[in-house]
Amino acid sequence: MKLAYVLSGQQPALGVVRALGVMGIPIVVMYYKDEDVAYLSKYVTHGVKSPHPETHEKEFVELLLKSAQEFGDGILFPASDEALVAVANNKELLETHFDVPVPDMDIVQRFIEKKYTYEIADKNGIPAPKTITPTCLEDVVEYAKGIDFPCLVKPSQSHLFFDHFKRKMFPVENEEELISVYQQSAEAGLEVMLQEIIPGDDINVVNYNAYFWEGEPLVEFTAQHIRNAPPWWGSPRVVLSKDIPEVIEPGRNILKSMGFSGYACTEFKKDDRTGIYKLIEVNGRHNLSTSLAVACGINFPYLQYRHIVEGELPKQSDYKKGVYWIEIISDITHNFQFLRQEKYSFSEYLRPYINPNVFATFALSDLGPYPKRLFIPVKKVFGAVSRKFFGGK
Repeated sequence: MKLAYVLSGQQPALGVVRALGVMGIPIVVMYYKDEDVAYLSKYVTHGVKSPHPETHEKEFVELLLKSAQEFGDGILFPASDEALVAVANNKELLETHFDVPVPDMDIVQRFIEKKYTYEIADKNGIPAPKTITPTCLEDVVEYAKGIDFPCLVKPSQSHLFFDHFKRKMFPVENEEELISVYQQSAEAGLEVMLQEIIPGDDINVVNYNAYFWEGEPLVEFTAQHIRNAPPWWGSPRVVLSKDIPEVIEPGRNILKSMGFSGYACTEFKKDDRTGIYKLIEVNGRHNLSTSLAVACGINFPYLQYRHIVEGELPKQSDYKKGVYWIEIISDITHNFQFLRQEKYSFSEYLRPYINPNVFATFALSDLGPYPKRLFIPVKKVFGAVSRKFFGGK
């Protein structure tokens, strides 16, 4: 049986590992961050500490090829943007040892660099928030004159921005804040976009998950964000499987317009002013809540494995609605941190835990990754206290 090489050790990678592992697929995890946990899963045959694919791409690819010689050829599952870019940049070389179900780099750029995503959406009539990509400070000042604050400063390349700022975006309240964030981004060499805020709570954000092939959707799955971390501007901490027909056509349209094939999670947000779902981003890899679709009956990583390795074309099947995915540590910490701002009732907080659910990291059948995941926020708090009182780094 051909090996699956999961590239990254973050929570999206853990979802892929478990989805393939329960089907008996042997797995190699290439991990490179201190907080990685996927390599600790019982389903992992080999865990390999690797150079970071963004900062040491050449070395990362060389180790990947060396691992193929040591463990055997396989199929690649990039589970982070930086791993995806490294694979796309070296696709021809990697195809000497691997099945590489990753689009060519020209297509990858269309969703990795969000400015291109919005250009494609605009050309194809897909609703999206009003967005500009400033090229200089004068553009920012001019933009500030014609908008109503607050607005968002968002990255063109999300993974680079998050690595630097440890957040997905900045909401800014006035021109002074806007200029400050822009200048910080420019000094870090990060291209940003200025974007209107789509009014609405976290529940207005939804995912269109699809396995796309030759311009057609083969399998589709939709879900609704319930709570994000941080609220309004962050990644999901609670997600609910749900039928959301309004995003099917725009989801298909953007992937087809990109020329995309493979698995993607496309995010939309409903505008409270109009009721229209607007495109937020396309993630052309397995996403944070991968295990939700699996728990509902659609195992996207295994469908992709069977398709690429065995030639079996995936087919749509029904899936369970009303199942929650929970990133429990993030949910609990943000519940306390934003208790007054979010204003959820106790029953609303509790509902995901007493209904059918699956946890992002915790699993009785695979406990290995959880202790390390549990330790990460403790380590962050200890580090913050140390810096405050002792001046540590």
